[in-house]
Amino acid sequence: MFPAKTYINRREELRKKIKNGIILLPGNTETAINYPSNTYYFRQDSSFLYYLGIDKPNLAGVIDVDDNQDILFGNDREIDDIVWMGTEESIADSARKVGVDSVKSFDKLMVILSEAIAKGKKIHFLPQYRAENSLLISTLTGINPFEINKQVSEDLIRAVISQRIIKSDEEVNEIEKALNVSYEMNTIAMKFTKPGMMEKEIYGLIQGIVLGASAGNSFQPIFSVHGETLHNHSYNNIMESGKLAVLDSGAESELHYASDITRTFPVNGKFSEQQKNIYNVVLNAQLKAIEMMKPGIPYKEVHLNAAKEITIGLQSVGLMKGNVDESVANGAHALFFPHGLGHLLGLDVHDLEGLGENFIGYDKNVKRSEQFGLGYLRFAKPLETGHVITVEPGIYFIPQLIDMWKSEKKFESFIDYAEVSKYLDFGGIRIEDDVLITDTGHRVLGQPIPKTIEEVETVFLTNKPNEIK
Repeated sequence: MFPAKTYINRREELRKKIKNGIILLPGNTETAINYPSNTYYFRQDSSFLYYLGIDKPNLAGVIDVDDNQDILFGNDREIDDIVWMGTEESIADSARKVGVDSVKSFDKLMVILSEAIAKGKKIHFLPQYRAENSLLISTLTGINPFEINKQVSEDLIRAVISQRIIKSDEEVNEIEKALNVSYEMNTIAMKFTKPGMMEKEIYGLIQGIVLGASAGNSFQPIFSVHGETLHNHSYNNIMESGKLAVLDSGAESELHYASDITRTFPVNGKFSEQQKNIYNVVLNAQLKAIEMMKPGIPYKEVHLNAAKEITIGLQSVGLMKGNVDESVANGAHALFFPHGLGHLLGLDVHDLEGLGENFIGYDKNVKRSEQFGLGYLRFAKPLETGHVITVEPGIYFIPQLIDMWKSEKKFESFIDYAEVSKYLDFGGIRIEDDVLITDTGHRVLGQPIPKTIEEVETVFLTNKPNEIK
């Protein structure tokens, strides 16, 4: 965890923003897979980590704004648990490390909140994504569990976002620790991929890297020769020569800060001319987008410029035509680039989105588009110093979407469907990096991972092992 002063300062700043009442921060519990004692990997709630920093299950925190007091609720292991799981640091000792002096047993949480409610105090809580915590809050407050997320505190949502959205130097350092693991994951995948292997062999290899070098995955990795499926979590294809493989993956640092990197590379180590043409369109769009990034520029503008670069590039290879600005304004490019350019990154790989995507990426001045493609842009507001955001344009040839648009004669003045039909088995290409917004511009975080055609092919040519040992 960070030094205690970090957590004390975060809670103090939150108090100033909330003004009155009690802030309830439930931690996560262990969740059963198929019977009670066989549980999923434990991941602490990100806002609990941000303010209280303790990476253990079955805890809850209260920040009493009115009485200027922080309380941690939880129970130390009893002897039956110690027999099976051993001893661990006491909750009181953990609490002191994050600057909390008051520790109470978990059953006292009901007492404290009941007294606060009886006094007319407001209980502030965030949107919940786990049924266990919705039921806990329901029990503590009397709110119907199905109504919990309708009665969240918008003041608390906005206050937490305003703090967590700006990354400190120590947070950026954690993200770069995760990116060190991403470098290993991506380069090892390039080195070992070869025709005839199954996707799951490489998936297993990168899982070994991430589990051995970090706190685990920041999300379920995507590795597929069917890159036209944006979030493809199947690993059962045999990789054939001439196909492209898309690896979209990330790690978490020991303090659970995320990385998120995508690379696309040829299974046989050599891009075909057709693949080179499309790859360089995506790479150019990504590099031009990163060049634009600085405080004050709306990320929606960066996204639309990337869409224009993709349109220009696709015109150069004969897949699109007509006026570029009109094409992008109408959303014709979304046949090939149907998602947003990127998302915030931090303690969550899609940082803060659990608190409400429209709270973080949009406001009264920046409204979400209803246009296909552009409507998926997760963050559109002006960039600020301290934002960490992904930049991940892509080009995909999705046969079902192409067939549908073609049958509807959609955007025929902008799309050459006869030429597009030659790419139906192409797959997809995505290239992604994580970028910090600085006072003067931006910085691409982490050790550079091979990205140009020459760099990717060099990894294959110079480091390719004959077999997995």
